[in-house]
Amino acid sequence: MSALTPLFALLVVLAATLGAVGVWSPRRLAVKVGALLVAFALMGTGYAAMLDLLSKPKPASFEWLLSEAREATVLGNSMVEDKAIYLWLQLDGVKEPRAYELPWDRRTAEHLQTAARAAAEQQSALRMRLPFERSLDDRDPRFYALPQPALPPKDTLTPPPRIVPVPGSDA
Repeated sequence: MSALTPLFALLVVLAATLGAVGVWSPRRLAVKVGALLVAFALMGTGYAAMLDLLSKPKPASFEWLLSEAREATVLGNSMVEDKAIYLWLQLDGVKEPRAYELPWDRRTAEHLQTAARAAAEQQSALRMRLPFERSLDDRDPRFYALPQPALPPKDTLTPPPRIVPVPGSDA
């Protein structure tokens, strides 16, 4: 929601400028009122459109500000065959997760499914390399499971617990 406010403020300034041009032009009163109504309609429609877009995944090719991201954690995914691959990504250095849409590609979908299974088996995170790269070079899979986290080191100075038999038991 952080990008919505400045974008809407810019839309309001532009619509107000158009409305002011219409009001100060040497036209009849009906034309001036019409220009103001159109400016207010533009503001309302623009705000509604931006709110609607907040709930939809962004096509990965439209990501310009974060296009240089090297890696991201895949929090969730959904695939619609022959349509798109939907990803919920946590980008490194970005506070909130974001939804993206990749164009459908069977090979990418298979790599994603394989890596997701491996991550689930290892109980580790699923990562994605170069999430916004537009290259056709697909030598390395874009998705991979992080290695299983190492177990904490054993304390070698503490001896194992001694089992002391209780008097009167069969042990």
